[in-house]
Amino acid sequence: MSRRILALAIASAVALPALAAGERTSLTLYRADGDQLFATNGDAVSAEGYAVVHERRSFDLKGGTQDLSIDGLPSALDSEALSLRFPGKDTRVLSQRLLLGQGFDGAVAGLVGRNVTVIGDGGQPIASGTLVRGGDALVVRDTGGQATLIRNYSALRATDAADFARGSTLQVRVAGSGAGSTSAQLDYPTSGIGWRGAYVATLAPGDTCSMNFTAAASIANRSGRDWKDVSLKLVAGDANRAKAAPQPKMFMARAVAAPAPMAMEDAAPEQATLGDLRTYTLPAAVDLPDGSVTQTPLYESRTLACERKAVYDTGMRYYNSRPRTEPDIGQPAEGTPIVSTVGFKAFDALPAGYVRVLTVDRDGNAELLGEGRLDDTPKNRDATITLGNAFDLTAKREQTSFTANEAQHRIDEGTRIVLSNASDVKRTVTLREHPARWRAWTVVSSSVKPTKSTPDVLEFNVEVPANGSATLDYALRYTWSPGDIK
Repeated sequence: MSRRILALAIASAVALPALAAGERTSLTLYRADGDQLFATNGDAVSAEGYAVVHERRSFDLKGGTQDLSIDGLPSALDSEALSLRFPGKDTRVLSQRLLLGQGFDGAVAGLVGRNVTVIGDGGQPIASGTLVRGGDALVVRDTGGQATLIRNYSALRATDAADFARGSTLQVRVAGSGAGSTSAQLDYPTSGIGWRGAYVATLAPGDTCSMNFTAAASIANRSGRDWKDVSLKLVAGDANRAKAAPQPKMFMARAVAAPAPMAMEDAAPEQATLGDLRTYTLPAAVDLPDGSVTQTPLYESRTLACERKAVYDTGMRYYNSRPRTEPDIGQPAEGTPIVSTVGFKAFDALPAGYVRVLTVDRDGNAELLGEGRLDDTPKNRDATITLGNAFDLTAKREQTSFTANEAQHRIDEGTRIVLSNASDVKRTVTLREHPARWRAWTVVSSSVKPTKSTPDVLEFNVEVPANGSATLDYALRYTWSPGDIK
């Protein structure tokens, strides 16, 4: 069969079923951790993300048993969790069927129950009436009740649709004695849409660390449906999902216009709790076109105090059931980098997302220092973002002494770390050592006083002069008793 072209001629501006007057669709969006949903080169409806949709639909009930068709649903919704209710009406759902077609087949399926005219290859009408079935073969019933099966056609002209359906279509059979216009509550979850935090921290020049911090919600829609003028509730935290998301078919993403910026006083979300989760309800309705990423403010921009660190951490740990008495337990690889970080205290609850850290260069442009992941961070908790490796700082680590006496249940080890600084400014490097031979240990000697000591971490702050070097020498003693050994 030749490729058919679906043509649209609108004879009426009314599309049924439509949203009930005065009712706005509301979306509850859950945090999405995957990057594919937010990718700018995405070319498919995404299986990532999760949202619960609450909308009202208007119907003209005839009384008795009746078939209804609801089109324009997301392509990746969860059909088993879909609910259609008729509050206050003696109407019940007998059965429901979700048609998952997309593209041409999805558009045709969405016209089932509508008045159509079938156009032949020569442009002439070949049948008119109510579309009973779509697909490779059409079934059209005319006003006299006669049904026609059509295999080859060129186009369909819809006379009572404002647009062709995109995404999925729900076909419902209902029964009840009530007749007349009514509205129903439609609720369902869907993948392909979600959100995460998007933060920008711009470091101020000078010796004191401070930064301008902006917090926004980044909302991605690859659900296979446009959302227009919807109310949004954003859920932060981890809500467990037992089901894998459906794997939708492919489609080409569309270019969409950027949303108009919102005034901050109109855009601050209202916070609340939802069980162990946190919610952010946006104060104004938004549009979420399919194949788009939209940002909306979470908090007003503010200036925060921060702390810059250069950290040398080998990551060595003690993992064993007995002391490690062999001289070589695997020293860190030569060239272990010194990592640059920036830390700050959360001024309020910060949902998980990504933080881009910028600084203003000598030409006046804000340039990227690094980007890091921010986990869910409660108010007043410390957050640390790893920016990357410190270019001008290097470290060399070596073992300077070692003795192990199992009879005396003791190990003595000396370590030297030489730090080099090739920049023109003095730097302070934080050294994090992890005693890795046994869980009980003491510091015998140290050329620099430790700033932190826990059962797992020994930390030093070492000042390294500009264009110079500094050395840390320290010695540890590990001890145990025979009863400690399993």
